[in-house]
Amino acid sequence: MTSVDLTSTLSSLGIALGLGLLVGLQREQVASQLAGLRTFALITVLGTICGLLAINFGGWVIASGFLALTGALMTGHVAELRGEKIESGITTEVAALAMFGLGAYLVVGHREVAIVIGASIAILLHFKGQLHGIAARLGEDSKSIMQFALISMVILPILPNRSYGPYDVLNPRQIWLMVVLIVGIGLGGYIAYKFFGQKTGLLLAGLLGGIISSTATTVSYSKRAANQKGADTAAALVILSASTVSCALVLVEVGIVAPGFLRTALAPILILVTTLGVLSIPHWFLCSKDNAAMPPQGNPSELKGALYFALLYTLILFAIAAVKGIYGARGLYVVAAASGLVEVHALALSTSLLVETGRLNGSEGWRIIALALISNLAFKVTTVIVLGGRRLWRNVALPYVLTIAVGIGIALWWH
Repeated sequence: MTSVDLTSTLSSLGIALGLGLLVGLQREQVASQLAGLRTFALITVLGTICGLLAINFGGWVIASGFLALTGALMTGHVAELRGEKIESGITTEVAALAMFGLGAYLVVGHREVAIVIGASIAILLHFKGQLHGIAARLGEDSKSIMQFALISMVILPILPNRSYGPYDVLNPRQIWLMVVLIVGIGLGGYIAYKFFGQKTGLLLAGLLGGIISSTATTVSYSKRAANQKGADTAAALVILSASTVSCALVLVEVGIVAPGFLRTALAPILILVTTLGVLSIPHWFLCSKDNAAMPPQGNPSELKGALYFALLYTLILFAIAAVKGIYGARGLYVVAAASGLVEVHALALSTSLLVETGRLNGSEGWRIIALALISNLAFKVTTVIVLGGRRLWRNVALPYVLTIAVGIGIALWWH
């Protein structure tokens, strides 16, 4: 009998489960009685199990599974047409079919895989209320998940995986993969905001704001401080926390795109992040009892925003390669300072990619990123001065100015 690779099998089943949950989530939004979140997940897993069994037993296994599923669906549909109350759709029927397939798979497959599948099915069945509750609470915001699916599962696979341009750095799939990474991180923060944003404390507001958009958070809370008397200390905590989280995310992005480069960049950038975080701590003690809700946040998975980031990332990637080729390493610092005013994460990702592919050395790379972070912090200081007024400026001046000074010192003298 043909043996199937364990990693490949688990990967296929994981993808099946994820896709089933995705389609099921959409069906939940239209209140389908026949099949919902759990049912679609089980159906997809059943199909994968049948496909795995067909490797050894032939295509009739898939045909049998399809016929059994069709019968279950027809039964549920007939009941729906008759107006009968359907409590659980056909979840039990599909679960039974899935467990049948699982039992057969145990004969020819990996026991570890079977255990994972069985436990996953049990969890899906047990957490019925919680899963339906999540879908209900997302409401129309499930659109954001569908948009992310479009960005990551539809657009990404069809893009060519080859380099174009005079400096051979513009790879469409690689560029869009960076978009998927950034949008995915932002979407995670956005979903957390939808669940906790209206009752979150200030520190969590800063955390979520830094994940979604630290610049938007700085603008929102600067305006709040200007319009609400006594809100400057709380606004300062959120703004500083969001900036700290945004800087820390740069290290996460570097680690994902260029793990080898992270070993070089970690210490100097971590010092900058830690400096800003430590200097923000006194604000926590000054307003730790404040529990103000976050202002409305934008959906980070909008296609327009993704295209904007892709364009910005492409321009920065090309600019770094071009400036390095024409002016050498010194010209890169001008690019870093300029791009940091607009989008530091695009520069961090493009720089990491160039270091990973050997077009930049690690020392040049982390200095470029550090300068972009310094430029970005300076931009936020300016935003606070313009929108937040003198009281808010007094609260954030010391942490920002000292962090910028530390960053400049590291860039000049760190070896």
